Amino acid sequence: MTEIRIDELARRSGLTVDTIRFYQREGLLPPAERAGRAKVYGQDHLDRLAQIRQLQTRRFSLAAIRSLLESERPELVDGIFSGEGSLSYSLGDLVERSGGSEALAGRLRAAGLLRDPIEFGRDAYDATDLDVLRAVVELQRLGLPDDVIVELASIYVRGVEDMQLEVLELFSGGRGRVWDPDELKTFQAHAAAAAGQLLPLVTRIVEYVHQRTLQRLTLGAIERGQKA
Repeated sequence: MTEIRIDELARRSGLTVDTIRFYQREGLLPPAERAGRAKVYGQDHLDRLAQIRQLQTRRFSLAAIRSLLESERPELVDGIFSGEGSLSYSLGDLVERSGGSEALAGRLRAAGLLRDPIEFGRDAYDATDLDVLRAVVELQRLGLPDDVIVELASIYVRGVEDMQLEVLELFSGGRGRVWDPDELKTFQAHAAAAAGQLLPLVTRIVEYVHQRTLQRLTLGAIERGQKA
């Protein structure tokens, strides 16, 4: 192991000694190893500090960073949270930048669309949240009443969450085929490593099903109306 003293570790990582010690107290960084009377660090510590800084730039909270590092599945972060930058907004910022209203934003929070960022391991809203609120404002401009928008959001929130819970159950081995334990572990590791490629492909399938289902149900409603 390359032996690095804490002051050298701080210099190489671009952090302060106090910050490194804080990360150790919080369980984010493994303890130093003993080399005689001195405590030394290695490349693994330097790599871990780089991971922590990278996750912080993506606005993850320290609690979320700890969980992600302990999971040893950083590829899931790149796959599931890819495309989200370091910009951060308060709820007031979102309302102002989107051109929406505080009242509607509050109703969308109650409906479960604009959830508290802490539920995603974040300490603030980001550009993804701003984009969805701008989409809501566009729906208003197209003439949809607020009541309809809120109910629409509520329908999708409930439906998508139920669907995703079933997907998680599938990938955890609790649904579908019966897995051999070793085979399931291999499958889950492969799925985690390929998360960045899997997500856009699965999203295409979901969008296709959504479009075709909407077309089919709308046509059915029109046909029933003509027969009435």
